Amino acid sequence: MLNILIFVLLVAVDQITKFFAVDRLKELVSVRIIEGFFSLTYVENRGAAFGMLQGGKWIFLAITAVVLVLIIIYYAKHKRTKENLWLRIALTMVAAGAVGNAADRLIRGFVVDFFDFNIFGYDFPVFNFADILVVVGTILLAGGIIFMDDKQKGGEEE
Repeated sequence: MLNILIFVLLVAVDQITKFFAVDRLKELVSVRIIEGFFSLTYVENRGAAFGMLQGGKWIFLAITAVVLVLIIIYYAKHKRTKENLWLRIALTMVAAGAVGNAADRLIRGFVVDFFDFNIFGYDFPVFNFADILVVVGTILLAGGIIFMDDKQKGGEEE
């Protein structure tokens, strides 16, 4: 139940930030927050991460649906334990980010991006809160799997 509440809260934060980006930032296009480092820049992304695969709305929605089904299956098959807490947190983050961006694709036809960083002279692609959730959740998931002990992986403990 707590995971559902966290999921809903994360999706709500994503959608609220995007609402403000559309409502307040769209007309301004870009607002510098920290000179030479961070701006809020309104971008309509019709592709995937970093603007790849432009116009693939239905492909992204199908992938999102598959990911969500797999996450739901995991939750249905595995009881909540202290050992799988990191995995549940990671999956909740990935699911919330995926749903946040899918909602944009369904409602607006594109994903609203607005965080714009320039890091060490590299103009990083503009992204949003949902993207942060997907990336951080995926990193947690990968790190947890890599550092999971044999008992957690289902292997024999010596």
